[in-house]
Amino acid sequence: MIQHVIHLVSVWAIPLLLVGIPLYGLLRGVKVYECFVEGAKEGFQVAVRVIPYLVAILVAVGMLRGAGAIDLLSGWLDPLLRAVGAPAEILPLAIMRPLSGSGSMGIVAELIKTHGPDSFIARLAATAYGSTETTFYVLAVYFGSVGIRKTRHAVLAGLSADIASLAASIVVCRLVFPA
Repeated sequence: MIQHVIHLVSVWAIPLLLVGIPLYGLLRGVKVYECFVEGAKEGFQVAVRVIPYLVAILVAVGMLRGAGAIDLLSGWLDPLLRAVGAPAEILPLAIMRPLSGSGSMGIVAELIKTHGPDSFIARLAATAYGSTETTFYVLAVYFGSVGIRKTRHAVLAGLSADIASLAASIVVCRLVFPA
């Protein structure tokens, strides 16, 4: 039953949003196309301002991966994840996701290739990927685009949300896809 509902939502969510949002705007008298073009112009200007921050975060991620820091941290956290019922194979994803979207997508793809798309590990990896955020990337881009240099509690809040999302992914996947 739950899988049927999930399937229906996954099939219809994007088409409904793509039709529903412009239709709602038209019904409200909004010039949808003009607003879209104006937003695209602003988005391009933001992208130009953000490039230095993107380069910095990509260099930092490359250095962490190249130095083996991700693997070292995985070794330290392995007993904790096993205690909560998560497979150890998910650790590199849990560590990489706050740092890099493309790096964590590579880990998800490798887990799916290694364990199969219908395996518990692949489903957990996909769920964790979709429910967590690239916290440091987001902070660099969003805070950088508006010139905020002191992030205060944003890093702690973002990482706490990532941990909560990972825990929720584990619980939900254990309920929906029993191993």
